[in-house]
Amino acid sequence: MQRVYGAQNEMCLATQQLSKQLLAYEKQNFALGKGDEEVISTLHYFSKVVDELNVLHTELAKQLADTMVLPIVQFREKDLTEVSTLKDLFGLASNEHDLSMAKYSRLPKKRENGKVKTEVVKEVAAARRKQHLSSLQYYCALNALQYRKRMAMMEPMLGFAHGQINFFKKGAEMFSRSMDTFLSSVADMVQSIQVELEAEAEKMRVSQQELLSVDQSVYTPDFDVAAPQINRNLIQKAGYLNLRNKTGLVTTTWERLYFFTQGGNLMCQPRGAVAGGLIQDLDNCSVMAVDCEDRRYCFQITTPNGKSGITLQAESRKENEEWICAINNISRQIYLTDNPEAVAIKLNETALQAVTPITSLRKKQESSCPSQKLENSEMESDKIVPKATVSVPEAEELIAPGTPIQFDIVLPATEFLDQNRGSRRMNPFGETEDDTFPETEDSLLQQMFIVRFLGSMAVKTDNTTEVIYEAMRQVLAARAIHNIFRMTESHLMVTSQALSLSSPVSPSSLLIKKTRGWLALWSACLNPQAESL
Repeated sequence: MQRVYGAQNEMCLATQQLSKQLLAYEKQNFALGKGDEEVISTLHYFSKVVDELNVLHTELAKQLADTMVLPIVQFREKDLTEVSTLKDLFGLASNEHDLSMAKYSRLPKKRENGKVKTEVVKEVAAARRKQHLSSLQYYCALNALQYRKRMAMMEPMLGFAHGQINFFKKGAEMFSRSMDTFLSSVADMVQSIQVELEAEAEKMRVSQQELLSVDQSVYTPDFDVAAPQINRNLIQKAGYLNLRNKTGLVTTTWERLYFFTQGGNLMCQPRGAVAGGLIQDLDNCSVMAVDCEDRRYCFQITTPNGKSGITLQAESRKENEEWICAINNISRQIYLTDNPEAVAIKLNETALQAVTPITSLRKKQESSCPSQKLENSEMESDKIVPKATVSVPEAEELIAPGTPIQFDIVLPATEFLDQNRGSRRMNPFGETEDDTFPETEDSLLQQMFIVRFLGSMAVKTDNTTEVIYEAMRQVLAARAIHNIFRMTESHLMVTSQALSLSSPVSPSSLLIKKTRGWLALWSACLNPQAESL
């Protein structure tokens, strides 16, 4: 358009010079100068016509400058510059928010300073509000730009066409009414776009006011820490997390990145990147909450072969637990089923209904009486069940819903009191221990294993292997749901005569010699002979 306008200005200068040159033709000194009178008079007429055309070209150049060049220059200098400026402001607000979030993430969990925390939280809220406002303004400008760019292309061409038509109409009738109709339709279309722009601008202004009128607490990180609404049925999750990177033997750095799950993979997309990259394969992996460098809401992903994977930090308790639940659901490969959402809901509802963790020995003893009655009644009913059974028993037939689970083998407070008094530990399974260990010199089998206590729960029957799998599933599910990962280490002595369990601190203190009516789950640690056990 600048070239067209420049060409039109050049046409004005050229016609002006042409008119002068036509008038000066008679002053040329030619050798053969006779017979030029008609030529000169004709050239004078042409000079007058060119002068008239020069007036028309001058008017056309002025019209092109007002109706074609000016709108596109205003679009470039005003609208595009405004969007670029708002983009820069949004980037500055995002950087300020990142700095405030980094300061908030470094708040210590153990030595918490209320005043410092309050100032940091206010700083984060202010940065978020500023970022939110700048993003809304940038968003509104981008939406308006979608309409203005269309008008910015239509209006100049409309002015160009009108200028050319007016130019040719004054010289000759070269355009038909169909072109007038077309140009009228173009003008109507521009008018309708202007109406749509005004309606969209009003709608965006109302939405902006509604978004900015919300409570200040929604900008505060971890504002619902007392009772967060946690969705444990997620099979997809996305959001910002802090990634722990090792920079040396003992030094680490934390980087705030955008993470999202895609199928069975954990992806990471740095700021400014057009796509995400693979960080961790989540199939058959495990995840647990960990304490890391005095930072809150940290969790670690472990690979299926037991190697420690990546350590991440969420910004709130809700985000932390939802990430853990989502990764647990993905690790079970629920996303490969036909209806993964329904499967995740069913599994979590079953786990929550069937699992009630009890981590104190006192609560366990209080619930042992009804469990014993249930066991006795079930043992009596088992006597009349035929031995030949083909059908697989249901979970309710193996373990009663609501059966309590004990995660620790002995209460730490009781252990501390027993050590101070010099007495022996209480057996959590309600059994008595012998004063002496069985003689094992003549035993054909004698092997000691280092084991860790995962949990125990009462069962209705011990005649099938399905009860083992069901109890294992419920205990492991309960540990994952309630984020209980600490285990008590013990020594398991296997002989041809008996099984005995002792404490590694006091080997002479016998914890368990035999179990009846209870199913204890153990995991052998770093022992190649675990399969033989």
